[in-house]
Amino acid sequence: MSDDGNPKIYLLPNLMTAGNLFCGFAATLKILEGALVQAATTPATAEAVDKLAAEKFHMAIWLILLSCVFDALDGRLARLGGHESPFGREFDSLADIVSFGVAPALMVYRIVLHDPDFRSAGWLIASLYLVCGALRLARFNCLAAANSAAANKEFKGFPITPTWTIRAFFHPLRSMTRNKSS
Repeated sequence: MSDDGNPKIYLLPNLMTAGNLFCGFAATLKILEGALVQAATTPATAEAVDKLAAEKFHMAIWLILLSCVFDALDGRLARLGGHESPFGREFDSLADIVSFGVAPALMVYRIVLHDPDFRSAGWLIASLYLVCGALRLARFNCLAAANSAAANKEFKGFPITPTWTIRAFFHPLRSMTRNKSS
């Protein structure tokens, strides 16, 4: 906090966090576009529609990867410049929940769990991942706000940032298994 009680907001680290948030939001939009394209499938257009939807999903994966780059840079820039702040920590967590929580959960739901075999439980499974990620981030922020040694020296739990790679892996795996069964 500054002397007047307002939180300090540092430009460069927060621009990186904003880039993370933007890419996460754009990835979410691409996933929704892919879902809409899939919904417009007819037997005559199935092959072309599947290709277009796959392009949208692949673009979403690239945007989430770019979010990882921005996420790695924001913390490093803040620490290098001595600009760590409570505002930056909270902003980073909000961006992370969109980029590495909402976008991957939506992608897994749409690509893997939207299958008729999983549809009834799919939204619950995807939501569980999202809730666990949000709880992990909230726990970290609470420990950091209390200046806990656990938050500063010890990392507990599985970070939300790399978990999207596990989720994103399902799409190529599913495509490979479909091609082998054809």
